[in-house]
Amino acid sequence: MGDTIKGIIFDMDGLMLDTEKLLTRFWCEAAAFYGFEMTKQHVLGIRSLAAKYAIPHLREIFGESFDYRAVRAKRIELMNAFIEHNGIEKKKGLDILLESLSKRDIKLAVATATDIARTRMYLEKAGVIGYFDAIVTGDTVTNGKPEPDIYITAAQRLGLPCGECIALEDSPNGILSAFRAGCKPVMIPDLSAPDEETRAMLYGCFDSLGDFGKQLDVLL
Repeated sequence: MGDTIKGIIFDMDGLMLDTEKLLTRFWCEAAAFYGFEMTKQHVLGIRSLAAKYAIPHLREIFGESFDYRAVRAKRIELMNAFIEHNGIEKKKGLDILLESLSKRDIKLAVATATDIARTRMYLEKAGVIGYFDAIVTGDTVTNGKPEPDIYITAAQRLGLPCGECIALEDSPNGILSAFRAGCKPVMIPDLSAPDEETRAMLYGCFDSLGDFGKQLDVLL
C-alpha cells in the first residue's frame, strides 16, 4: 500500500452490479433449453472468461455438440427479459464509492467481458455510467480475460501506466487478467472466495465495495 494510484478500473458483473447470480441462473436455464445439465460450478468456471477460452472449456465438459454461441444467445435473451421487467441491482456501497472517488483526482474506467451494447445499457439503468472516463468491453479487444489486453487498453485510455491503476474484480479470471497487465488487483469476492493461487496475486481483498471505500485514504 502507499503506492501512487491515479486510476481505478472496475469490472462490472458481480463487482458493481449484482448480475453474477443472474448469469448463473440463466446460463443454467439456457443450457437446459438445449438439453445440457449445466450447474453453478460450471458457470463459476467461465466467469469473465472470453469466448475463445470458454468454448473449448465447456466442450470438454459437455462434448463437441455443445453450441456455446446458441446457449449464450439464449442466456442473453432470458437475462435481458428479466432485467427489463425487474431492473438491475447495484452492489451495496457502489454509489457512495463512486461519489467519493468523483471528488478525488482519480480517473475511472470499466473493463468488462460483457459486450459494449449491454454494458452501456446496464450502466445507464444503474445510473452510474457518467462516472467513468473510459469503458472497455470484451468485444473491443483481441484477447479477453484472463489475458491482459482489456486492462492494458483501459489504462491506456485513461492515459496511465497499469502500475498506477487499481483493478477491482470479483472473479479469479478477472484478477489474473489484471495481474498479467501489471495493475494492482483488488478482489471484492462475490460468488466465491479467492483460492491460494488467486490470493497470491492480490494487492488487497475486501468484503464489500463499502469496505474498500473506507480504506481509500490508505490505498490512494
